[in-house]
Amino acid sequence: MRITFWGVRGSLATPGRETLGYGGDTSCVAIAGPDPEHLVVLDAGTGIRRLGVNIPSEVRHIDLFLSHLHLDHILGLGFFAPLFRDRFNVTVWAPSSATPLLDRLGRYLSPPLFPVRLRDLSCELRLRDAPETPVACGAFTVTAASIIHPDMAVGYRVETEGRTVAYLPDHEPALSPSFPDMPRWTSGVGIAHAADLLIHDGQYSEDEYSTHVGWGHSSVIHAVAFANLAAARSLMLFHHDPSHDDGDVERLEHEAQRAFVGGQVEAAREGSTVTL
Repeated sequence: MRITFWGVRGSLATPGRETLGYGGDTSCVAIAGPDPEHLVVLDAGTGIRRLGVNIPSEVRHIDLFLSHLHLDHILGLGFFAPLFRDRFNVTVWAPSSATPLLDRLGRYLSPPLFPVRLRDLSCELRLRDAPETPVACGAFTVTAASIIHPDMAVGYRVETEGRTVAYLPDHEPALSPSFPDMPRWTSGVGIAHAADLLIHDGQYSEDEYSTHVGWGHSSVIHAVAFANLAAARSLMLFHHDPSHDDGDVERLEHEAQRAFVGGQVEAAREGSTVTL
């Protein structure tokens, strides 16, 4: 399993900040497994544009899992090259709603916001509700679970060949009852349990979080507490605050490394790849 980070920010990086080391694009992660024709993609932030440009020639089937439909997680969708090529079979998964996914995504992919409508895309496109029970996607098994975040949002567990990635990019487990002492009552622990790699929201410092309670994001200390509670084997801090420069991200990374009782902790960098 190869995990490549194409976008790691919570929203577009603030102009003038030193963000080149970690990157300024919004959330997008690609996971390649044993079948070279099949790719799992997590979220469609602005980073998905570069993924589309660099997608391996062998890929034919793409399962794109959206954690939620806030703009920073779908902004790159209209610029994802495989959607405009008839050789691709693309399935988009998203949290269920009373409003069909076609209508929700269609608000963005239609005039006056975008010149091309969903129905005019060249790929073979399918739209599905996020799977609450394990579903096979080629050689992958994917499960979704609702998590604490404003509006409907889910986290994903992706498994193949005995390896597991948990993806919770926008998550505020600190609002769970008795956090961080009771895994049964903590948002997201079920899909993150014993993950080989946990990709988790680590947007804020402790001081910043105190003024953003209820916004749906975590401090790095809460991310570490969640990872410890879920017994994750390694932690990748994700969804960096757009106002944080490289020095800020590195300081938060070091703070997390001192608190994590599992294996390795890193701050996600655009263009980096992790192999499990």
